Amino acid sequence: MIKRFDNINFKKSIKEIIFINVGMALVVCGMYFFLMPNNLATGGANGLAIVINRFIPSFPVGVIMLMINGILFIIAFLAIGKAFGAKTIYASLGVSFMIFILEKVIPITKPLTGEIFLELIFGILISGVGMAIVFNQNASTGGTDILAKILNKFFHIDLGKGVLICDLCITIMAIVAFGLKLSMYAMLGVIINGFLIDALLEKINMYKEVTIISQEYEKIRKYIITELERGSTIYSAKGGFSNNTKNVIVVVIKKRDFPRLNKYVYSIDNDAFITVSNVHEIFGEGFRKISC
Repeated sequence: MIKRFDNINFKKSIKEIIFINVGMALVVCGMYFFLMPNNLATGGANGLAIVINRFIPSFPVGVIMLMINGILFIIAFLAIGKAFGAKTIYASLGVSFMIFILEKVIPITKPLTGEIFLELIFGILISGVGMAIVFNQNASTGGTDILAKILNKFFHIDLGKGVLICDLCITIMAIVAFGLKLSMYAMLGVIINGFLIDALLEKINMYKEVTIISQEYEKIRKYIITELERGSTIYSAKGGFSNNTKNVIVVVIKKRDFPRLNKYVYSIDNDAFITVSNVHEIFGEGFRKISC
Protein backbone atom coordinates (compact mmCIF):
# COMPACT_ATOMS: atom_id res chain seq x y z
CA MET A 1 0.00 0.00 0.00
CA ILE A 2 2.85 2.41 0.92
CA LYS A 3 4.68 1.55 -2.32
CA ARG A 4 1.53 2.23 -4.38
CA PHE A 5 1.01 5.54 -2.56
CA ASP A 6 4.62 6.58 -3.25
CA ASN A 7 4.19 5.61 -6.90
CA ILE A 8 1.05 7.76 -7.20
CA ASN A 9 2.85 10.72 -5.60
CA PHE A 10 5.84 10.28 -7.94
CA LYS A 11 3.56 10.25 -11.01
CA LYS A 12 1.74 13.31 -9.69
CA SER A 13 5.02 15.17 -9.20
CA ILE A 14 6.22 14.30 -12.71
CA LYS A 15 2.87 15.42 -14.14
CA GLU A 16 3.09 18.72 -12.22
CA ILE A 17 6.61 19.41 -13.54
CA ILE A 18 5.58 18.66 -17.13
CA PHE A 19 2.56 20.98 -16.93
CA ILE A 20 4.57 23.73 -15.22
CA ASN A 21 7.18 23.54 -17.99
CA VAL A 22 4.53 23.71 -20.70
CA GLY A 23 2.95 26.71 -18.96
CA MET A 24 6.34 28.41 -18.59
CA ALA A 25 7.11 27.95 -22.29
CA LEU A 26 3.76 29.49 -23.29
CA VAL A 27 4.23 32.45 -20.95
CA VAL A 28 7.71 33.11 -22.36
CA CYS A 29 6.53 32.86 -25.98
CA GLY A 30 3.66 35.27 -25.38
CA MET A 31 5.82 37.80 -23.59
CA TYR A 32 9.06 37.66 -25.58
CA PHE A 33 7.74 37.47 -29.14
CA PHE A 34 4.63 39.64 -28.85
CA LEU A 35 4.49 41.85 -25.74
CA MET A 36 8.10 42.86 -25.07
CA PRO A 37 8.94 44.07 -28.63
CA ASN A 38 5.98 46.45 -28.42
CA ASN A 39 6.92 47.69 -24.93
CA LEU A 40 3.56 46.42 -23.67
CA ALA A 41 4.00 46.38 -19.89
CA THR A 42 1.00 44.17 -19.18
CA GLY A 43 1.85 43.73 -15.52
CA GLY A 44 3.79 41.09 -13.67
CA ALA A 45 7.52 41.06 -13.00
CA ASN A 46 8.00 41.16 -16.76
CA GLY A 47 5.91 44.31 -17.13
CA LEU A 48 7.70 46.04 -14.27
CA ALA A 49 11.05 44.91 -15.73
CA ILE A 50 10.13 46.42 -19.10
CA VAL A 51 9.38 49.76 -17.40
CA ILE A 52 12.66 49.71 -15.44
CA ASN A 53 14.59 48.64 -18.55
CA ARG A 54 13.23 51.75 -20.28
CA PHE A 55 15.09 53.95 -17.82
CA ILE A 56 18.09 51.62 -17.25
CA PRO A 57 18.65 49.90 -20.63
CA SER A 58 21.98 48.44 -19.49
CA PHE A 59 20.04 45.99 -17.30
CA PRO A 60 18.48 43.16 -19.40
CA VAL A 61 14.80 42.44 -18.76
CA GLY A 62 15.61 38.89 -17.67
CA VAL A 63 18.04 40.08 -14.98
CA ILE A 64 15.59 42.66 -13.64
CA MET A 65 12.91 39.95 -13.44
CA LEU A 66 15.23 37.80 -11.34
CA MET A 67 15.79 40.66 -8.89
CA ILE A 68 12.07 41.42 -8.55
CA ASN A 69 11.16 37.77 -8.13
CA GLY A 70 13.89 37.28 -5.52
CA ILE A 71 12.07 39.68 -3.19
CA LEU A 72 8.68 38.10 -3.88
CA PHE A 73 10.01 34.56 -3.27
CA ILE A 74 10.45 35.38 0.40
CA ILE A 75 6.87 36.63 0.55
CA ALA A 76 5.64 33.44 -1.15
CA PHE A 77 7.38 31.17 1.38
CA LEU A 78 6.16 33.14 4.39
CA ALA A 79 2.58 33.80 3.30
CA ILE A 80 1.58 30.79 1.21
CA GLY A 81 3.82 27.87 2.12
CA LYS A 82 6.84 25.84 1.08
CA ALA A 83 5.17 23.81 -1.68
CA PHE A 84 3.87 26.87 -3.52
CA GLY A 85 7.11 28.75 -2.85
CA ALA A 86 9.35 25.98 -4.22
CA LYS A 87 7.34 25.48 -7.41
CA THR A 88 7.07 29.24 -7.89
CA ILE A 89 10.84 29.63 -7.59
CA TYR A 90 11.30 26.91 -10.20
CA ALA A 91 8.73 28.45 -12.59
CA SER A 92 9.80 32.07 -12.20
CA LEU A 93 13.51 31.29 -12.47
CA GLY A 94 12.71 29.18 -15.53
CA VAL A 95 10.78 32.02 -17.18
CA SER A 96 13.50 34.59 -16.38
CA PHE A 97 16.23 32.23 -17.61
CA MET A 98 14.36 31.44 -20.85
CA ILE A 99 13.87 35.14 -21.59
CA PHE A 100 17.53 35.87 -20.78
CA ILE A 101 18.65 33.11 -23.20
CA LEU A 102 16.26 34.28 -25.92
CA GLU A 103 17.61 37.83 -25.55
CA LYS A 104 21.08 36.45 -26.28
CA VAL A 105 20.23 33.85 -28.92
CA ILE A 106 17.26 35.41 -30.76
CA PRO A 107 17.42 39.15 -30.08
CA ILE A 108 14.29 40.97 -31.24
CA THR A 109 14.79 44.65 -31.98
CA LYS A 110 11.38 45.42 -33.46
CA PRO A 111 7.81 44.05 -33.41
CA LEU A 112 7.08 41.01 -35.58
CA THR A 113 4.24 42.55 -37.61
CA GLY A 114 3.96 46.20 -36.63
CA GLU A 115 0.27 45.61 -35.76
CA ILE A 116 0.31 46.38 -32.05
CA PHE A 117 -3.29 45.34 -31.34
CA LEU A 118 -2.84 42.01 -33.14
CA GLU A 119 0.33 41.25 -31.23
CA LEU A 120 -1.29 42.31 -27.95
CA ILE A 121 -4.11 39.79 -28.45
CA PHE A 122 -1.76 36.95 -29.44
CA GLY A 123 0.64 37.75 -26.59
CA ILE A 124 -2.11 37.85 -23.97
CA LEU A 125 -3.84 34.69 -25.22
CA ILE A 126 -0.63 32.63 -25.32
CA SER A 127 0.78 33.86 -22.00
CA GLY A 128 -2.67 33.76 -20.32
CA VAL A 129 -3.09 30.07 -21.18
CA GLY A 130 0.41 29.42 -19.82
CA MET A 131 -0.31 31.26 -16.57
CA ALA A 132 -3.56 29.34 -16.06
CA ILE A 133 -1.73 26.02 -16.53
CA VAL A 134 0.93 27.02 -13.99
CA PHE A 135 -1.66 28.33 -11.50
CA ASN A 136 -3.55 25.03 -11.78
CA GLN A 137 -0.44 23.21 -10.50
CA ASN A 138 -0.45 25.41 -7.34
CA ALA A 139 2.48 27.44 -8.63
CA SER A 140 3.01 30.76 -10.36
CA THR A 141 5.47 32.37 -12.74
CA GLY A 142 6.45 34.85 -10.06
CA GLY A 143 5.92 38.59 -9.98
CA THR A 144 2.41 39.81 -9.29
CA ASP A 145 1.14 36.22 -9.65
CA ILE A 146 2.46 35.70 -6.11
CA LEU A 147 0.53 38.71 -4.84
CA ALA A 148 -2.58 37.41 -6.63
CA LYS A 149 -2.18 34.05 -4.88
CA ILE A 150 -1.94 35.83 -1.52
CA LEU A 151 -5.13 37.78 -2.28
CA ASN A 152 -6.79 34.49 -3.25
CA LYS A 153 -5.73 32.73 -0.04
CA PHE A 154 -6.55 35.43 2.48
CA PHE A 155 -9.32 37.43 0.78
CA HIS A 156 -10.78 34.74 -1.55
CA ILE A 157 -10.38 36.96 -4.61
CA ASP A 158 -10.33 34.97 -7.87
CA LEU A 159 -6.79 34.49 -9.18
CA GLY A 160 -7.53 36.29 -12.44
CA LYS A 161 -9.05 39.24 -10.60
CA GLY A 162 -6.05 39.34 -8.26
CA VAL A 163 -3.67 39.44 -11.23
CA LEU A 164 -5.82 42.22 -12.72
CA ILE A 165 -5.67 44.36 -9.57
CA CYS A 166 -1.88 44.04 -9.21
CA ASP A 167 -1.09 44.47 -12.89
CA LEU A 168 -3.21 47.59 -13.29
CA CYS A 169 -0.82 49.34 -10.88
CA ILE A 170 2.11 48.49 -13.16
CA THR A 171 0.33 49.70 -16.31
CA ILE A 172 -0.28 53.03 -14.58
CA MET A 173 3.47 53.24 -13.94
CA ALA A 174 4.04 52.48 -17.63
CA ILE A 175 2.34 55.76 -18.58
CA VAL A 176 5.44 57.61 -17.39
CA ALA A 177 7.78 55.29 -19.32
CA PHE A 178 5.94 54.78 -22.62
CA GLY A 179 3.16 57.34 -22.80
CA LEU A 180 -0.61 57.08 -22.62
CA LYS A 181 -1.24 55.21 -25.90
CA LEU A 182 0.97 52.18 -25.17
CA SER A 183 -0.20 52.13 -21.56
CA MET A 184 -3.84 51.99 -22.67
CA TYR A 185 -3.02 49.00 -24.89
CA ALA A 186 -1.25 47.39 -21.95
CA MET A 187 -4.21 48.08 -19.67
CA LEU A 188 -6.53 46.43 -22.18
CA GLY A 189 -4.22 43.43 -22.20
CA VAL A 190 -4.26 43.25 -18.39
CA ILE A 191 -8.06 43.25 -18.31
CA ILE A 192 -8.31 40.53 -20.96
CA ASN A 193 -5.65 38.49 -19.18
CA GLY A 194 -7.44 38.67 -15.81
CA PHE A 195 -10.76 37.40 -17.16
CA LEU A 196 -9.03 34.84 -19.41
CA ILE A 197 -7.19 33.21 -16.48
CA ASP A 198 -10.38 32.86 -14.41
CA ALA A 199 -12.30 31.42 -17.37
CA LEU A 200 -9.56 28.90 -18.17
CA LEU A 201 -9.12 27.80 -14.54
CA GLU A 202 -12.87 27.29 -14.24
CA LYS A 203 -12.83 25.18 -17.39
CA ILE A 204 -9.78 23.17 -16.36
CA ASN A 205 -11.18 22.40 -12.90
CA MET A 206 -14.68 21.52 -14.05
CA TYR A 207 -15.96 18.08 -13.03
CA LYS A 208 -19.18 16.20 -13.67
CA GLU A 209 -21.49 15.25 -10.82
CA VAL A 210 -23.41 12.22 -12.07
CA THR A 211 -26.52 10.80 -10.40
CA ILE A 212 -27.53 7.31 -11.53
CA ILE A 213 -30.69 5.36 -10.68
CA SER A 214 -30.36 1.76 -11.83
CA GLN A 215 -31.18 -1.79 -10.81
CA GLU A 216 -27.58 -2.65 -11.68
CA TYR A 217 -26.15 -0.23 -9.14
CA GLU A 218 -23.75 -2.82 -7.70
CA LYS A 219 -22.06 -3.41 -11.08
CA ILE A 220 -21.91 0.33 -11.68
CA ARG A 221 -20.38 0.90 -8.23
CA LYS A 222 -17.64 -1.63 -8.95
CA TYR A 223 -16.99 -0.12 -12.39
CA ILE A 224 -16.55 3.34 -10.87
CA ILE A 225 -14.06 2.03 -8.32
CA THR A 226 -12.02 -0.29 -10.56
CA GLU A 227 -12.12 1.48 -13.93
CA LEU A 228 -12.52 5.16 -13.04
CA GLU A 229 -10.68 4.92 -9.71
CA ARG A 230 -13.26 7.03 -7.94
CA GLY A 231 -15.47 6.59 -4.89
CA SER A 232 -19.21 7.14 -4.87
CA THR A 233 -22.17 7.67 -2.57
CA ILE A 234 -25.13 5.28 -2.57
CA TYR A 235 -28.45 5.97 -0.89
CA SER A 236 -32.01 4.70 -1.05
CA ALA A 237 -34.79 6.83 -2.49
CA LYS A 238 -38.50 6.30 -3.12
CA GLY A 239 -39.95 7.08 -6.56
CA GLY A 240 -42.65 9.74 -6.48
CA PHE A 241 -44.65 8.07 -9.26
CA SER A 242 -43.98 4.34 -8.72
CA ASN A 243 -43.62 4.54 -4.93
CA ASN A 244 -40.86 1.93 -5.28
CA THR A 245 -37.58 2.10 -3.37
CA LYS A 246 -34.48 2.31 -5.55
CA ASN A 247 -30.76 2.74 -5.01
CA VAL A 248 -29.16 5.99 -6.21
CA ILE A 249 -25.44 6.40 -7.00
CA VAL A 250 -23.81 9.83 -6.91
CA VAL A 251 -20.26 10.23 -8.22
CA VAL A 252 -18.02 13.18 -9.14
CA ILE A 253 -15.70 12.43 -12.06
CA LYS A 254 -13.54 14.23 -14.60
CA LYS A 255 -15.18 15.40 -17.81
CA ARG A 256 -13.21 12.97 -19.92
CA ASP A 257 -14.44 10.01 -17.83
CA PHE A 258 -18.14 10.73 -18.24
CA PRO A 259 -18.54 9.27 -21.78
CA ARG A 260 -17.01 5.98 -20.54
CA LEU A 261 -19.33 5.82 -17.55
CA ASN A 262 -22.36 6.76 -19.61
CA LYS A 263 -21.57 4.08 -22.21
CA TYR A 264 -21.06 1.40 -19.57
CA VAL A 265 -24.27 2.19 -17.68
CA TYR A 266 -26.44 1.94 -20.78
CA SER A 267 -24.63 -1.21 -21.90
CA ILE A 268 -25.94 -3.05 -18.83
CA ASP A 269 -29.18 -1.16 -18.16
CA ASN A 270 -31.13 0.60 -20.90
CA ASP A 271 -33.66 1.80 -18.33
CA ALA A 272 -31.10 3.60 -16.16
CA PHE A 273 -31.91 7.20 -15.26
CA ILE A 274 -28.93 9.61 -15.30
CA THR A 275 -28.63 13.29 -14.47
CA VAL A 276 -25.43 15.31 -14.94
CA SER A 277 -24.32 18.64 -13.46
CA ASN A 278 -21.16 20.70 -13.90
CA VAL A 279 -19.16 21.21 -10.69
CA HIS A 280 -16.40 23.82 -10.40
CA GLU A 281 -15.29 23.68 -6.76
CA ILE A 282 -14.56 20.33 -5.06
CA PHE A 283 -12.71 19.89 -1.78
CA GLY A 284 -11.93 16.78 0.21
CA GLU A 285 -10.37 13.36 -0.19
CA GLY A 286 -9.31 12.64 -3.77
CA PHE A 287 -9.64 16.30 -4.79
CA ARG A 288 -8.24 19.59 -3.55
CA LYS A 289 -7.43 19.98 0.12
CA ILE A 290 -9.80 22.01 2.23
CA SER A 291 -8.16 25.36 2.96
CA CYS A 292 -9.19 28.12 5.33
